[in-house]
Amino acid sequence: MNNLLSYIIWDPDTVAFHIGSYGIHWYALWWIIGLVGAYFMVRWLYKDQKLRDEDFDPLFIYCFFGIIIGARLGHCLFYEPDYFLSSGKHIVEMFLPIRFMEGGGWKFIGYQGLASHGGTLGLMIALWLYWRKTHLNLWQVLDDIAIATPITACCIRLGNLWNSEIIGKVTDVPWAFIFERVDQAPRHPGQLYESIAYFLFFFVGWYFYRQGKKKAGSGFFFGLCLTLIFTFRFFIEFTKDIQEPFEAGMPLDMGQILSIPFIILGLACIFGGKWMAKVGAKKD
Repeated sequence: MNNLLSYIIWDPDTVAFHIGSYGIHWYALWWIIGLVGAYFMVRWLYKDQKLRDEDFDPLFIYCFFGIIIGARLGHCLFYEPDYFLSSGKHIVEMFLPIRFMEGGGWKFIGYQGLASHGGTLGLMIALWLYWRKTHLNLWQVLDDIAIATPITACCIRLGNLWNSEIIGKVTDVPWAFIFERVDQAPRHPGQLYESIAYFLFFFVGWYFYRQGKKKAGSGFFFGLCLTLIFTFRFFIEFTKDIQEPFEAGMPLDMGQILSIPFIILGLACIFGGKWMAKVGAKKD
């Protein structure tokens, strides 16, 4: 291996700033930046497509809770079911940002453990409920959200980078990171790979929208977003360390297994656009 001095030593402060005695963590801050960025992007799309402001107003609330609840439950049920389903207290920990202590009492820890696949599924359910309320074209809503989604995905992975979590496998590439809070081994910065890719995917979606905005409402952009993100996610997993011990003997890890249905759905939306648009336009 190369000399350790040629690698990037990574051990940033996870707290961005303090409000009184309470620390605001970079992870939470990146989440907020990502959601706010997507919020303004979708607002612009609604105005560009001449959709009503009153239909936009509740969208952020639906998306916020859909992503957070879905991501949390996704992590608990996909990656740590043995722990979270083992007792009533642990089930409570799935929904509240606390951890019950062995000696009694509890401690606020925040939502440590969020899964992108669960967040995507939660977002889709939330958008379906939003459609039920507004009766907009479902695929137009999904397409608009999909154009903005890579902004949020990019920021979330930067939050993971700041937390030194979802680390890559040991490598000798010159851009390897040494995550000092983990060990002294040079590793692939998988979080950074994903963040850069999602940043670029936003511009891919934006380019196609500027070239043919009439496709908004066909399911094309929704399918494009799912296909790009989860195809990349499938292959980038080969550079990552496993997240849970049960993945050690599996030919594909949990992230790859969960990516496959989203890739299939994405391709179906891209190539079945006209049928999708008719279904999504129907009202109750």
